[in-house]
Amino acid sequence: MTATDPALTALAQGWCALSALHGRIEAHIERALQAKHDLSVREYSLLDVLSRQHAGEGGHLQMKQVADAVVLSQSATTRLVSRLEDRGLLERYLCPTDRRGIYTNVTEAGLRLLEEARPTNDAALREALDDAAKIPELAPLVRVVESLNVPA
Repeated sequence: MTATDPALTALAQGWCALSALHGRIEAHIERALQAKHDLSVREYSLLDVLSRQHAGEGGHLQMKQVADAVVLSQSATTRLVSRLEDRGLLERYLCPTDRRGIYTNVTEAGLRLLEEARPTNDAALREALDDAAKIPELAPLVRVVESLNVPA
């Protein structure tokens, strides 16, 4: 294959379209969350992921699992956790069975903020998808996103 191979060109164009869709959605949600709740998309995602933990077997996530879920490096995730902890939205504690492990939980204030922000996030996502659906290059991707039924 050469750099001008039609298959590579189509692949690159598809990737560009997917990247553009993601960027448009994330920017739209970011503006809405910042304006109404003083939250970034990453902060909202972290609160959302951590709020889904439970006390049962395997219910608490290790930092690597959290980092994977919010698509950040472990060090960036740790910094993000620290910022939200400083705001009183998260708290850390030692794992009761392995003192090397540290768990992070969402505080009551964090849960309240997450519940207040969830409708904003959902509405901004819907708006961003509706806007993107009007762009011919993005419309097929929007339909795919809308057709996905992925468990949380």
